[in-house]
Amino acid sequence: MIEVTDARQRNIAALIDPLRVQPGREVDLGRDFDPGWHSDLVGKKDGVELLRAGIDLLAEYQRRLAAQGTHGVLLCLQSLDAGGKDGTIRHVMSGVNPQGVHVSGFKVPSAAELGHDYLWRYARAMPARGEIGIFNRSHYEEVLVVRVHPEALARQGLPPTADGSTEHDSGGDIWDRRYREINDWERYLADNGFAVVKLFLNLSKEEQRKRFLKRVRVPERNWKFSPADVRERARWDDYQQAFSQMLSATSTAHAPWYVIPADHKWFARLCAAAVLAHTLIEIDPQYPTVSEDVRRELAAVGRELEAEGPGRPEPDGHAASPDRHHGNDHHGDHHGHHHGHHHGHANGKTKRTTAKATRAGR
Repeated sequence: MIEVTDARQRNIAALIDPLRVQPGREVDLGRDFDPGWHSDLVGKKDGVELLRAGIDLLAEYQRRLAAQGTHGVLLCLQSLDAGGKDGTIRHVMSGVNPQGVHVSGFKVPSAAELGHDYLWRYARAMPARGEIGIFNRSHYEEVLVVRVHPEALARQGLPPTADGSTEHDSGGDIWDRRYREINDWERYLADNGFAVVKLFLNLSKEEQRKRFLKRVRVPERNWKFSPADVRERARWDDYQQAFSQMLSATSTAHAPWYVIPADHKWFARLCAAAVLAHTLIEIDPQYPTVSEDVRRELAAVGRELEAEGPGRPEPDGHAASPDRHHGNDHHGDHHGHHHGHHHGHANGKTKRTTAKATRAGR
């Protein structure tokens, strides 16, 4: 079991505290957060080692989370294209049990999804208690992409408002309402034992350009690139404004946003691991304890299993051997082969089984 000391908790908190968007803060991404920033507390060489330690820590806490089965964790990842969401998931979650982690990606909604309220498809993908769920793009698409592209909002089939206009004609009111609804939903999740961890991977326009070029020029990366990515890049300022307003309106005490500088992949992954580790440490899941009755039952079962082992004593006090049970000397089909040899009486000597006989006994 990994021990999390007070000093370690303080170091994690010191690393992520500058990234946290304080509730009520008016955010301007271009002014308030530098995509190329990295902490003076850690360099790249140390960061690689710290990430490995963080991965081990996450694996330990994920086992506890699954064993306790009381809390769940939802990790929401948002960024512009090439922000590093896939790489963050692949590296940060590399040590956890895949059975306890579920990744959901949300692209253009289907006709069936458009037939429901806008949070429906996200609620369906929520993790169960004891699990970590990852939203690769999340319900925040509904106040980002849908806001930058009004035609996407028009496809949602919203009812007319009291004054006869449709919701997408009503200016900023719909976004204020959606911020409130999202905050309320996340509050509901937190009250029911599901921690909501929200990471915005903040990429600079120049770094995005370099990553796009790499996807174009390296054949093995061509599949990751679409001409639509460049069209979205043309809306850079619109997205920066939408992200800034989203961070300002939806960073709450129960579900704060963390703005992760994403230009340096090693630092972004370290910060993402630190935020998730901080959340699990605060939950502090524990392995369940058992009652005294169950302990006594387990002890009795343990004695029975030990009695079935090789070399167990017989009622007359002699150790069991193959020829005492079977009347002759057989090699290759007795319990003792699990330890590589057994006691026989051929020629009055103890004989060691061959490796072949050992394998056959298994």
